[in-house]
Amino acid sequence: MRILLAGASGFLGTRLADRLAADGHQLTRLVRRPPKGPDEARWNPGAGQLDPAALAAADAVVNLAGAGVGDKRWTDEYKALIRSSRVDTTGTLAVTMAGLPASDRPQVLLNASAIGWYGDTGDRTVTEESPAGEGFLADVCRVWEAATRPAEDAGVRVVRLRTGLPLHRDGGLLKPQLLPFRLGVGGKLGSGRQWVPWISMVDWLDALVFLLDRPDVAGPVNVVGPAPVTNADFTKEFARQLRRPAVMPIPALALKVALGGFAAEPLTSSRVLPGVLGRAGFGYRHPDLPGALRAALHD
Repeated sequence: MRILLAGASGFLGTRLADRLAADGHQLTRLVRRPPKGPDEARWNPGAGQLDPAALAAADAVVNLAGAGVGDKRWTDEYKALIRSSRVDTTGTLAVTMAGLPASDRPQVLLNASAIGWYGDTGDRTVTEESPAGEGFLADVCRVWEAATRPAEDAGVRVVRLRTGLPLHRDGGLLKPQLLPFRLGVGGKLGSGRQWVPWISMVDWLDALVFLLDRPDVAGPVNVVGPAPVTNADFTKEFARQLRRPAVMPIPALALKVALGGFAAEPLTSSRVLPGVLGRAGFGYRHPDLPGALRAALHD
């Protein structure tokens, strides 16, 4: 399959690119600088610029582009970047795709979204049929997903990837926690009662490959593991895997001082279940947290 990938240099994108190449797919990466070879194509999503020929040459498009949500304090400027870096990239792809002749359009667009769509769900379980929640990330997810509509209206199969928290020692949820836990000063965040929608990295990769090949699946898909846990239980198992204590809870106030507006996110409860993947028969390699954490830390 010929696949065009946006966001190939990110935490998830680099691993997906490696997986797709290993599976024998022909991969072209979208870049904002002059291309270094035939496996790259230049675009400028901020200006809505993308050569239609790059899309016409693809069977599938995967868009993971977007500024890191937890990379910086949430100033007004950075919040605007979080939004524009997602909406501009998605809109550029979808509009350009819709402008192609039907015979030249890619068959499928896998477009990143996030479980932030649901907002704080407390102890309530949610699936893809649940409505959008409230808050900054929920608002971002609404406009992000809406930006795919031109491609969907043109007949492209669009899958909106409401990704949870992929587990890997080199990034995402685990990387910033490794050092404090190894030093014995890790602990639960706030009350620890909030639900954590984790997924192993290999299962996240498997899910995207699975969705590329399933023409019967479209719309929102929760890319999460089948068994979310509370932050307290996650912390306990993470510490057990590292053979360290977890006795230093981080108060909500300390998070707010350190992280600014982003502090609300680690304290948000997201009890999200993978309804679509379950009905489609997706098989998890790591259906429980202990196995997922072992893979994340040691494989």
